[in-house]
Amino acid sequence: MALLDWMTDATGPVVEGDGVLLRPPRAGDFAAWADLRERSRDYLQPWEPAWPDDDLTRVAFRRRLGLYAREMDQGHAWPFFVLDPKAKTLFGAITLSNVRRGVSETGTLGYWIGQPYAGRGLATAAVRAVAGFAFHSARLHRLEAACLPANLGSRRVLEKAGFRKEGEARAYLKINGVWADHLLFGLVSDEFKAS
Repeated sequence: MALLDWMTDATGPVVEGDGVLLRPPRAGDFAAWADLRERSRDYLQPWEPAWPDDDLTRVAFRRRLGLYAREMDQGHAWPFFVLDPKAKTLFGAITLSNVRRGVSETGTLGYWIGQPYAGRGLATAAVRAVAGFAFHSARLHRLEAACLPANLGSRRVLEKAGFRKEGEARAYLKINGVWADHLLFGLVSDEFKAS
């Protein structure tokens, strides 16, 4: 199964935003993804889970694509690469994950932008675009996101995209090998439509 996942390009939704194009990762993206992650390692690692030793290998990327394909097939997650709509340069990634149906109709956002492209509003554009997809195409009612209190850039992205701070969670996620407190943010569909 993993070989087939690797050989076929990921299919899925393509979402356009303000200066960004979002689409699922593909096998042909490996070199650009590995290069951007390596160039941004010191910039990203303080805000992310610890990277496995093989994280930037082709084998690990293959596993990642297989997981993404299964999650999309099951409707549990939609991973997107954030690209320049003209040059197709890879800027980063955003994922709508942990989709819960029934009485919650909720999903969780996570995102990163490579260091060379940080501070240009690309994360905010990607978050807004995925929110539109989540509320209109995936028909979710609520989105959630979290960030470290010290990650002012990520907090600002969420606020500019219309998310409200809803609280704090102690030892919420294991970041860079340490259980870390997080600020919790939420956005409901009615608020998104009004913005």
